[in-house]
Amino acid sequence: MNVSIHGDGIRISEALDSYTRSKVDKLDRYLPNISNIGVELSIIRTHRGADLAIAQITVQHARGAILRAEEKMNIENRDTIRFAINKAVDKLHRQIDRFKSKRKSKNQKVRDKYRATVAEIDLAEDSPNFTAADAQDHDAAAEVYRRKLIEMMPMHEEEAIEQLELLDHSFYMFMNAESEQINVLYRRDSGGYGILIPR
Repeated sequence: MNVSIHGDGIRISEALDSYTRSKVDKLDRYLPNISNIGVELSIIRTHRGADLAIAQITVQHARGAILRAEEKMNIENRDTIRFAINKAVDKLHRQIDRFKSKRKSKNQKVRDKYRATVAEIDLAEDSPNFTAADAQDHDAAAEVYRRKLIEMMPMHEEEAIEQLELLDHSFYMFMNAESEQINVLYRRDSGGYGILIPR
């Protein structure tokens, strides 16, 4: 399992690197066959209110599924980034529990990719029962703080739904394997999903 830690606006000291690794190294006890874990730690200087500490952890499973959790916290002291890491790990445990739960799918290939196998569940320890509160929204200046390059993997709508649920996002952009177009899948307030299709 490869673990990479990057900082933006924050120096990754030996102590912080060691602390972060001690938290994420345990994840494969709850979900075997993790291939990569990427940790991005950042400090955002805001024009209004307190500065923000952000911890984002991305877990890539050997079969290609991606789990991601992000935690933002107002900076109160030098340990805030560690608290953000802890809360992001707590969220990942809930994502792992979802990944390990049984899912009904018409497509066997999709089902196998986006849920743990019986062997993986047998190897895994039960996740701790975490009750961390969801991250609070923070006001921020109308600026683009981050740009991300994302790899577009062709997938069917059912796969996109599974990936959106694993990431716990409200929307997910993907390349539709049938139309070969970029689509945006989103979660509807009234339930179910919608897809935005370019014309």
